[in-house]
Amino acid sequence: MQHIRNFLIVALSVLAVACSSADDTQQGQALPVRTVTVAMADLDNVIELPGRVEPVRVAEVRARVTGIVQSRVYEEGTDVGEGQPLFRIDPSELRASYAQTQASLERARATAANANAVVQRYRPLVAENAISGQEFDAAQAAAREANANVAEIQAQLRAASLQLGYTTVSAPIAGRAGRAAVTEGALVSQAEGTLMTRIEQISPIYVSFSQSATEALRIRRAIDSGELDLTPGAVEVRLTFPDGSDYEIPGLIEFLDFSVDAATGTIQLRAEFPNPEGLLFSGEFVNARIYAGKMKNVIAIPQRAVTVADTGGTVMIVDKDGKAAVRPIKLGRLMGDNWVVESGLKPGDRVIVSNLQKLQPGMPVQIANPQADGKSAPSKSATKAE
Repeated sequence: MQHIRNFLIVALSVLAVACSSADDTQQGQALPVRTVTVAMADLDNVIELPGRVEPVRVAEVRARVTGIVQSRVYEEGTDVGEGQPLFRIDPSELRASYAQTQASLERARATAANANAVVQRYRPLVAENAISGQEFDAAQAAAREANANVAEIQAQLRAASLQLGYTTVSAPIAGRAGRAAVTEGALVSQAEGTLMTRIEQISPIYVSFSQSATEALRIRRAIDSGELDLTPGAVEVRLTFPDGSDYEIPGLIEFLDFSVDAATGTIQLRAEFPNPEGLLFSGEFVNARIYAGKMKNVIAIPQRAVTVADTGGTVMIVDKDGKAAVRPIKLGRLMGDNWVVESGLKPGDRVIVSNLQKLQPGMPVQIANPQADGKSAPSKSATKAE
């Protein structure tokens, strides 16, 4: 029994020493971390919305005469100029109609010339009472009728000329011509307005998107209270493609609707973008970032420093004793890579942004960036990436 008692005493002593050594190690070793120091700053107010690319103008090229398509004289999917021929319609029937109208005009002119000559012959005779006034009046009426007939047929000839000109189907606007809707040999109809192709003007080009009426109201109130500084004038917009790449050329808001869509509760906005290389395609979906002024005197911290839960957000800070401590915060908007913090932090707080998986509350930490301790305001790259 004495041997067993001695063994237990030795074993317990070893465990106590081991535990004491582990505790001392945990308390004595500080975990290196990187931090940002909280500071008030002005932050770009970036509104992120999905958008759809739309052409500035769309022209549906339709048949203006009835006939058979002889040829397509443009290359599908290429840029065309205003007035450039696109299709040719068989003009034979219209040429015959034009010649017939022209012949009718010549006959009407001859009749009018004869009627006017009769009036000129009768004029001195009626003065001498060689003919009755009734005969002279009848001659004048016949001349006026003949002249009116000439004018009518001249109008018909101009209409026939227009119809003949419409057999060459030209581009009404400059832009990108789409796929042909008809082929050679197809019958097109003036009455039905047969669609032949479409032309879209895509340089410059529009991007349309919808903003919540509630968000628009929040922005208006922030402007009125001074929290948001929105200088009157151009509002810049930048785009991101679905693959995550950025469109390098910024655009500007050029239309803002002042009515709310009753079905969706949104307001329509539209931006115009240069599209010199044709990288923006009509109908394409993109992500738009609208730079609507600056948020004044806000606190923003990197997204990676925040743990988000159903009850709100938390961060790890360095307390006055140099140890990690949990701090609950109230989150505002996520602006790119940064969270706006509405409450829970104050200027001067040091927020930990690295080694968060290894940290436990109360653990001593060693700031690994004492000289380069960054401010919580977002960097230039962050603001540009929002």
